[in-house]
Order: sequence, then C-alpha cells, then structure tokens
Amino acid sequence: MSKILIIEDEESIADLEKDYLELSGFEVEIENRGDIGLKKALDEEFDLLILDLMLPEMDGFEICKKVREKKNMPIIMVSAKKDDIDKIRGLGMGADDYMTKPFSPSELVARVKAHLARYERLVNTNIQENEIVEIRGIKIDKTARRVWVNGEEKTFTTKEFDLLTFLAQNPNHVFTKEELFNKIWDMESVGDIATVTVHIKKIREKIEFNTAKPQYIETIWGVGYRFKV
Repeated sequence: MSKILIIEDEESIADLEKDYLELSGFEVEIENRGDIGLKKALDEEFDLLILDLMLPEMDGFEICKKVREKKNMPIIMVSAKKDDIDKIRGLGMGADDYMTKPFSPSELVARVKAHLARYERLVNTNIQENEIVEIRGIKIDKTARRVWVNGEEKTFTTKEFDLLTFLAQNPNHVFTKEELFNKIWDMESVGDIATVTVHIKKIREKIEFNTAKPQYIETIWGVGYRFKV
C-alpha cells in the first residue's frame, strides 16, 4: 500500500483529500504546519507528497526544495495562487506537478495514481546489468538512475532524469513540448506543458558549460528541443 503525506493547513481540504485517497486504497497522513511537515517528510518513508504552497512556519517552496535535496519521491504542489510565476517556481524547485485550487478530489486521485505508477515503473526494475548511455562526456546509468558530466556526478529529480535520458536516447530528433510532456509525464489529459520548459532549464544548468550557448540540448525555435550529437 502506497503511503502519502499531505502537508496542508486547511483542515477541511486536507481531510477531504485524505478521505478520497483512502477510498482509493492509499495510506495517508496529514500535517498542518510547514516545519513539522518537512521533518516528517524527511524522517519517515512516504511514496508521494501532496504539498500546499501557503503554510504556517515554512512555505511549500522551501519544503519542496529541502525534500528534493534528500528524496526523489513524486511531489504534487497545490495552491490557490493561479499566477504562472508561482507554478514555474514550484516546478523549478523540483515539484513534479502543480494543481490550482479549487480542484476536484477525483482529479487529485488520478494524478496521484499516474505519478506513482510511472515512478514505480522507473525505479522497480529487474534489469541485471546496468544500462549505460554515454554521449560526449555525459554518462547516464539508467539502472542506478545516476548521471555524470565530465566525471562529476550530478543530482537530478525524477522527471529531469527521465527527460534527459529520453532526449539522449533519441539524438538529433526534434521533439515538441507537447510530445515531451506526453512521453515523460504520461498524462495527456492533465498538467501543463510549461513544466517541460522549466525542466529543460534545470537540466541545462547541470550539464551545460554555458547555458546561453547549449552544446547538448538545443532549442529549435517554434518547434521544440533536440539532443545534439
């Protein structure tokens, strides 16, 4: 049974989310304060985190950043803020998804199931020998989910790793943002393709010598992105 942590200060919302998730077979715990929620997220084992943006003592941005530094579980950020800048910032901090309140509990459950299913498919592999992708100084260990750039190991979030690996395995092929979103996030009917742009930016910061003149992931203006070899 997958275990989910909800960090949400509005008790009625947290209880509603908990009820729907438990009806779908998940084990759920709730914390109402940001600082306490962060401690629980770091000290205990959870399969997914549902994180409100506005919280007492510590906001969702800071929690997301600190959790992502230590753990690789899916994070769904929720907020009443509708501004794109908040969504982009949340995704940039390492969130896998961003939902704007109000939303239907059934949609939340659908997104939780989609993120967990994809994460489990990626990490629960029975491959005996590590599968390695190497291109011009970048080494990607698909089995161990580790990346080295010119011999230096870099830390990637789940979706950053998936996106980099997919592009590296399909060199010189131009993909639109929509194609990348559908392939990596595996949810054609929900989500926002703006997350692709955010994740490309974060990947470049980790693999490119000069992000203004990328030598690996090129932007094909008006179309999308390609991994150049």
